[in-house]
Amino acid sequence: MFDSFHRSESERLARPDYHADFYRVHGSGITDMRKLERGQHFQERGFASWEAFAEGRWDEALSLIEEKRPVYTEQFRKTGELGVLTRRLRVVEFPVTPYVQWELHVLRLQVELGNEIRVMDARNIADLEKEHPVPEVVILGDEVMFGVVYDDEGNAAGANRYTDRTAIEETATGFDVLYERGEDFMTFFDREIAPLPAPAVVS
Repeated sequence: MFDSFHRSESERLARPDYHADFYRVHGSGITDMRKLERGQHFQERGFASWEAFAEGRWDEALSLIEEKRPVYTEQFRKTGELGVLTRRLRVVEFPVTPYVQWELHVLRLQVELGNEIRVMDARNIADLEKEHPVPEVVILGDEVMFGVVYDDEGNAAGANRYTDRTAIEETATGFDVLYERGEDFMTFFDREIAPLPAPAVVS
């Protein structure tokens, strides 16, 4: 389903260059954006809620998520004005990692504000991941896709930029198939995330 993604040539972009190119393309008249998130351990330094989570202050971490409401509201307003349909699929492994437990609380706010997010249980795509995990990828229309890159500690480190139309089309089609197979975010959240106790402190 994602074979051409792993075979295609790409251009490595440092994080600032990736962000600049992303926003350029995002505002260029594309009509859709797809984001597939696969990793289970990331770091989001500078995000007050994540910093509290990483230090074991779970209740504070949850309360600080609300600070993002105006930021996300404005972000989704601008995306709506651009006419960009945004969909996100979050793959979740079991047992749920502390990071993903925290992140899904953040995504819950985004869903509340209208972001289109679905969840895929990693056990349901094991047949697709015998050789490679599904890609950590952002697809902007049919023009470009970015394979997001992280360092060994889970810090964002840039992206690999792909422009091969065949690879973009195949990856987008794979995303669409998995997105349709994914579960409604709030159904998953209420069943699997809401009942969990506070996660262990992340070192």
